[in-house]
Amino acid sequence: MKTITCMIVDDEPLAVRLLESFVTKTPGLELLSSFTDSVEAMAAISARKPNLLFLDIQMPDLNGMELAHLIPEETRVIFTTAFQEFALESYEVSALDFLLKPIRYNKFVAAVEKARKWFGRVEPATDTPPADTPQVSVPQDDTVFIKVDGEYRQISLSGILYVCGMKDYVMFYMEGERKPLITHLTMKSVEQMLPANMFLRVHRSYIVALAKIRSVDRNDCIYIGEEVIHVTEAYREPFNQYLRSKFPSM
Repeated sequence: MKTITCMIVDDEPLAVRLLESFVTKTPGLELLSSFTDSVEAMAAISARKPNLLFLDIQMPDLNGMELAHLIPEETRVIFTTAFQEFALESYEVSALDFLLKPIRYNKFVAAVEKARKWFGRVEPATDTPPADTPQVSVPQDDTVFIKVDGEYRQISLSGILYVCGMKDYVMFYMEGERKPLITHLTMKSVEQMLPANMFLRVHRSYIVALAKIRSVDRNDCIYIGEEVIHVTEAYREPFNQYLRSKFPSM
């Protein structure tokens, strides 16, 4: 079992000590450091790049949501807060889980197990698979929440045709809907949010639902919904790996 390194950031010393005790008695976790000052924590997180961050939301100077946007890409977040209304907002930074205070140990362990599964999917196994075998992941749920026009919408993963990025916004094109759902997210956060066995990025500005592809022509153009999306050079090899998994004789 690979050890997961972690840090704790919470402005309440008692909350920090509780989480430290949970980490200590949970196999496979290594605590790098704890902080009650989120600004001080930011430099340490950037320098040491923990795998996992247990992060409070309501803190002075720099709150947890703001800090989550500044941490290294490889660091994943489990939010810890006394305020349930922040749960949906945690989707915007692709948090792995959301623990509501007072935190019970069984809930903490469940969140850690979710993190363990996530890291198990994104890190290569000891026995490296053949180069033509695509890496896939199992979705944790069949829906995601996105913020549209000031409210949170729960959408079905199976209803997504493709996602198109435009500066700081992305557009979710859904089956049966003429207009896309527009939300303030980055393509990188959406790519992390969507399960890799169902979706693939094929262009700087496009992520497609693999099951919704109608055809692919000789020019690497994907026909999906009413759109034709060109697979660009930077994303061609992962897409070709996917095609080879479906058609081994290619």
